[in-house]
Formats: sequence, structure tokens, C-alpha cells
Amino acid sequence: MSKHLRRELDKIKKKMLSLGALVEERTRMVVQATVGLDADIAQKIIASDWEVDEMEVEIEEECLKILALYQPVAVDLRFLIATIKINNDMERIGDECVNIAERLTIIAKRPPMQYVFDYSPMSEKVQAMLKSSLDALVNLDVDLAFKVITMDDEVDDIQTQAYDHIKEAIKQYPDRVGYLVNLLLVSRHLERIADHSTNIAEEVVYLIEGEIVRHGNIGV
Repeated sequence: MSKHLRRELDKIKKKMLSLGALVEERTRMVVQATVGLDADIAQKIIASDWEVDEMEVEIEEECLKILALYQPVAVDLRFLIATIKINNDMERIGDECVNIAERLTIIAKRPPMQYVFDYSPMSEKVQAMLKSSLDALVNLDVDLAFKVITMDDEVDDIQTQAYDHIKEAIKQYPDRVGYLVNLLLVSRHLERIADHSTNIAEEVVYLIEGEIVRHGNIGV
């Protein structure tokens, strides 16, 4: 491998670490805003979305430039393919954080309701999944990546519980449908963050082992 290619790949790795840290911080903020229904934090998330978008475009352009200039093969090619996909998933996580923040700002403008659904367990699991998927990427830890993949079903189950709770609340408080639907959408966006974290973990497995494990292909 040429020194130039190694230098360019190392540069991308550093940018991916920076983007991962940024997305992880946004997720931490959105969890805090969700649990506390904090509109101020939600507004900060919305206002800073451009940072994630800008970095995602920069990384993709760098990957495409390397593919065009160096035509890498084997492990290096696999690294670039996985990076492009992970980069996209991290940007989508940033988008989901903004989607949640927008729902929270709407909720904050309406009269509060008594307990409908506690998002703390779901938020903590989603945050843990993202952290573990990024740790798996940094440390090339295939066991941790597989652990993230198995956690996705737990978040799906909580999202189903949220749907059931909020559906019952809508029956009980038909005059608060707007408020409750926005609460339901928060759970949907949290579940999507978990999905993207799972995607990252699956790409880590591909990066390390060259095995595609999407669509339930684990061990096939």
C-alpha cells in the first residue's frame, strides 16, 4: 500500500471518529430532552443539525476521491464501503435526533398530561446501542457488534409497549390526540436510532469478517 493511500485512509478514520463523537453527543442531548421534555435542549439540537450534515458530506467525498484515485482492493476497499454506509447511518441518526427535537418543541407548547409513557428505559437502551456500535467500530470488536445487533429486538418491544400505552391514552383522552400522537412519534424516532445503530454494528462485522449479516443472515 502506498504511503499516500495510508495517509488518506487514516484521515478518514479520524473524521469518522469526530462524526461519531458528534452524533453520540446529539443522541445524549436528545435523550435528556426526551426524558425531561426539555424544549430548550430540543432547540439546540435543531439549530446545530448542519454540523452533522456538513461532516457527513465531507467524509463521503473523501471516500469517493480515494476510490477514484487509488482504486483500493481487499481490506482497504471493504473499509471504504463500510465507511460510506456507516457515515450515512450516522447522518440519519442526526436526522432522527432533529425529528425528536421537533416533536418535543410541539409537545412543550401544549398543556402537559399526567404519566402516559416513561421513555427513560427506551432512551437508555438506544443510547447504549449507539455507544456500543461506535465502540465496536473504533476497537474493531466483532463480539460487541453482535451484541448490539441482538439488542435491537429489546428496543422494538419497548416501542410496541409505547404504542399500546398511547393508543389507550388516545381512547381515554380523545381531545389530546395531537399531543399523544407526537409522543408516539418520539418512540418511533428513537426506534429508528436503534435501527441505524444496528446497521453500524452490521457494517463493523462486514469490515472485520467480510460477512454480510443484514436481513437475519447471521451465521448463514
